[in-house]
Amino acid sequence: MDNKIAKDRIDHLVELIEKYNHEYYVLSNPTISDYDFDILLKELEELESTHPEFVRLDSPTIRVGGKPTKEFKTVVHKYPMLSLANTYSEEEIVDFDTRVRKITGDDVEYVCELKYDGLSIGLTYVNGILDKAVTRGDGVNGDDVTNNVRTIKSIPLRLQGEFPEEIEIRGEIFMNIDGFNTMNKEREDIGEQAFANPRNAASGSMKMQDPNEVARRPLDCYLYYIPSKVQGIASHYDSLLAAAKMGFKVSKNIAVCKNTSEIFEFINDWDKGRRELNFEIDGIVIKVNSFIQQKQLGFTAKNPRWAIAYKFKAERVETVLSYISYQVGRTGAITPVANLEPVQLAGTVVKRASLHNSDVIKNLDIHYNDHVYVEKGGEIIPKIVGVVTSKRLVGSKPVSFITSCPECGTSLTKKEDESAHYCPNEDNCPPQIKGKLEHFISRKAMNIDSLGEGKIEMLFDNKLVNSAADFYKLKPEMLLGLEKVIPGKGGKKDSRISFQEKTVNNIISGVEKSKQIPFERVLFALGIRFVGETVAKKLASHFRSIEIMKSASFEELIEVDEIGERIAVSLMDWFKKPEHLDIIYNLKESGLNLEMSESSLPSSNILGGSSFVVSGVFENHSRDELKSMVEQYGGKNTSSISSKTGFLIAGSNMGPAKKTKAEKLGVPIISEDEFISMISD
Repeated sequence: MDNKIAKDRIDHLVELIEKYNHEYYVLSNPTISDYDFDILLKELEELESTHPEFVRLDSPTIRVGGKPTKEFKTVVHKYPMLSLANTYSEEEIVDFDTRVRKITGDDVEYVCELKYDGLSIGLTYVNGILDKAVTRGDGVNGDDVTNNVRTIKSIPLRLQGEFPEEIEIRGEIFMNIDGFNTMNKEREDIGEQAFANPRNAASGSMKMQDPNEVARRPLDCYLYYIPSKVQGIASHYDSLLAAAKMGFKVSKNIAVCKNTSEIFEFINDWDKGRRELNFEIDGIVIKVNSFIQQKQLGFTAKNPRWAIAYKFKAERVETVLSYISYQVGRTGAITPVANLEPVQLAGTVVKRASLHNSDVIKNLDIHYNDHVYVEKGGEIIPKIVGVVTSKRLVGSKPVSFITSCPECGTSLTKKEDESAHYCPNEDNCPPQIKGKLEHFISRKAMNIDSLGEGKIEMLFDNKLVNSAADFYKLKPEMLLGLEKVIPGKGGKKDSRISFQEKTVNNIISGVEKSKQIPFERVLFALGIRFVGETVAKKLASHFRSIEIMKSASFEELIEVDEIGERIAVSLMDWFKKPEHLDIIYNLKESGLNLEMSESSLPSSNILGGSSFVVSGVFENHSRDELKSMVEQYGGKNTSSISSKTGFLIAGSNMGPAKKTKAEKLGVPIISEDEFISMISD
């Protein structure tokens, strides 16, 4: 393609894709299908790879694929990022209003906004392009997390309409509740600890070193404050309207209030309405609207005098702990659950609350039949926050964590560096088996959508399926006529699951179709602990087949890019078990893809299987681009240097330890240009 045509097409695609992003993530009004959007994005990626000189700073492809960061650079805020004074009472809001009117006079109005429970961020745009994203930090200094913030699709990379040459805007990064719950389930499925609440999840995501991983988190952002003057704008409310026109995601749930009565009305409405939101808020922010009056009021050392945050009181109720039950997850993790005397809390009847693990039970010093305080953590998950020791029964015994699996009786194990107890009987413990079967057929794994939790349980209970390999032995005559009655709850009628001819045909067809699933997803579907989607892709790409992978040594495993000791040990332990090797053999016999297909093989074998470590910052390519080229030309990526490393591709700011180790082991150290020459020969 001619250079001018390529540049014009790239420019057009960037602007078109960002327009569609804005419609979907900011306006919630998509005008294009996901499929058509993906086609445009793929075209842009291909054009940028063949014409890297035309890649724009605001390209949507930059949202992912940034280089991992070892340390976040500390940045001094141009305008101090102060916190707000908090209040929990209407009396203090009246006092705030009185102080404001004493200085500004009675002609004052306020803007009331939702107080998002997330992570504060400051975004700086230069000539309309996102230049820097900095966390609050201590209010004076924050962390530069620009690469991570670029992955959040509701944050524009390029502004729209009219905007100043340089502008900073502040907001809150958060995680919506549906996305949080889905992510936690996926974490539990691979044996990772679930996040306690969306706020912790959002904050933890911004501290991750790899933007590619951040991009997989369901993060969002509302913008709510411009600390600098914008020409022609005299009030906070007008600045929000202007920000929306520039392409920022600004909440519509704001109101201009003339007095405290209107403020209290807004607060009371949202104290009830917050439960209908798909994200967390913990209060209401009240700001003086006029910039002139804000200047009159000024600042204290810690807070602006023209704003205050009213925080909702967490609703807390007292009830009695009846007993503790224990749930067994797919990975064998044991979760204690407090069963409570039913109590009304935040609009729902609460009967159960998670106690997470033995450490939580110990720290609460909880006894059987204790009176306990229960809150809804993050307005989502009921949790016990304290014990009413004054009401403790004489002679009551402290809760001690179980030592054997409640389902199969196997003695539990607990590693020093983990908080959870586990049942090690993964291949014979019923909940673990059913959990693994459900994971195997799930959408991101084998995608056998004709099966589900209820049907899996029927197949398991009828001894038709006990491992993943058994799905491929199913015959129509084995399924026809199977039936199960599920008792109704809360006065509802019983429901019935039955395997009629259409259902059976769909199941057999879905199982057969799953044989086309690529190797990396089959590997993920096996449910090996700590082997999530990303890890499965890395392993499949490196080893190319499960036969090679299962024979890999510990050293060979940790050489794989981003594979650490914990994952390596988990893989080796899994492949040691004869029953797991039987599953692999049977899946292979059934025709599943247990090696990379021809279409996924390198386009060239110039590098002849040599292993490469890519480290540092490069002038012409990102680290991910260089890694991609290593695989494209027949090489392998590893994350650590060993005697088996073929080459170290060294950029600037590379850690001295890697360079020293490479020199000690005699590993050739080459530059970016030398590598490009190597694959160009």
